Amino acid sequence: MSLSPLFSAKSFDDLPGWGDDDHLPAFEAFRRSAFHVLAKPYRSGALGVDFGAFAEAYADARGASSPSGAQARAFFARTFFERHFVPMLVRAETGLVTGFYEPQVEASPVRTQHFSVPLMSRPADLVDVDDANRPDGMDPYLAFARRKADGLAEYFDRGAIERGALAGQGLEIAWLADKVDAFFVHVQGAARLAMTDGRLCRVTYAAKSGQRFTGPGKILSELGEIPLAEVTMQSIRAWFKAHPDRVDEILWQNRSYIFFREAAVDDASLGPIAAAKVPLTPGRSIAVDRLLHTFGTPFYIDAPTLTAFDTRPFRRLMIAQDTGSAITGPARGDLFAGSGDAAGEIAGVVRNAADFFALVPRPLVEGAR
Repeated sequence: MSLSPLFSAKSFDDLPGWGDDDHLPAFEAFRRSAFHVLAKPYRSGALGVDFGAFAEAYADARGASSPSGAQARAFFARTFFERHFVPMLVRAETGLVTGFYEPQVEASPVRTQHFSVPLMSRPADLVDVDDANRPDGMDPYLAFARRKADGLAEYFDRGAIERGALAGQGLEIAWLADKVDAFFVHVQGAARLAMTDGRLCRVTYAAKSGQRFTGPGKILSELGEIPLAEVTMQSIRAWFKAHPDRVDEILWQNRSYIFFREAAVDDASLGPIAAAKVPLTPGRSIAVDRLLHTFGTPFYIDAPTLTAFDTRPFRRLMIAQDTGSAITGPARGDLFAGSGDAAGEIAGVVRNAADFFALVPRPLVEGAR
């Protein structure tokens, strides 16, 4: 496997703001992946960043103990990445970052008049499909299907499920008060639930009905309801609040429906366990196109117009630890902002041009010379 020509070698001096970043949170995120891969390696992406080339960096991260003192720890983390990696500009026509977060919503363990919108677990008749078992004529995009007595068929979509296609199966994990809140939990793929009985729980992605995702912002823009340049999570929520009679009309055009599983909140400072099977780190985990990139890859993101995370231009080292159906392309990323309403305020407005620098393991670069 050779590196893609989309990668162009740079030096760390070429990275805007590299010396000003705090690399320690990124190192800690990277270290979590280093321990996970002992149990299950990550798949190598199509752009040629071979998972095996991370072996030395992962071993060093697992064995390292950061020194005492804030300055010493920061220097240790920066030199770790400089020692093991070479920055490579990902050449693309446009680079784009958006944001995602883990909502926190009030929920009930039982249905009530107020709490009537379910979050559901994976149904028994939902099966994974691929080229080996996909029936002739089924949309090749579909990765899930419905098992029937006479074979596999496309699964119920959002409209059918919300009209009761799965009623009576006991799939409800928890009940929310608002359909729009539930939809945004689906979009984010996880949530913390402040239960009415006092517990703090978490749900995270388990599966989906399989149809393509169609965002309400795109629909509302095409209908002339919200100018495309003004589409944010906040503007979409405001439109739904002003038009409660049209919620189903818009949301059911997104046929994809997400199923969840329950998960513990072991560390309140971290996000849910995502596609790379480690907890997401606020401000340091990034979702990428997993078909192109390799989980665990550090990415330095230079987005000078993005100031939602703090008042300075966004120039940070991130670790690839998640993916998403809307995250496609070599220079496309989704920045994890954290959990709760404050993180949602950040994530909801992020849509900025960015340069992507992949930190590629030195053995891959030096071996190609």
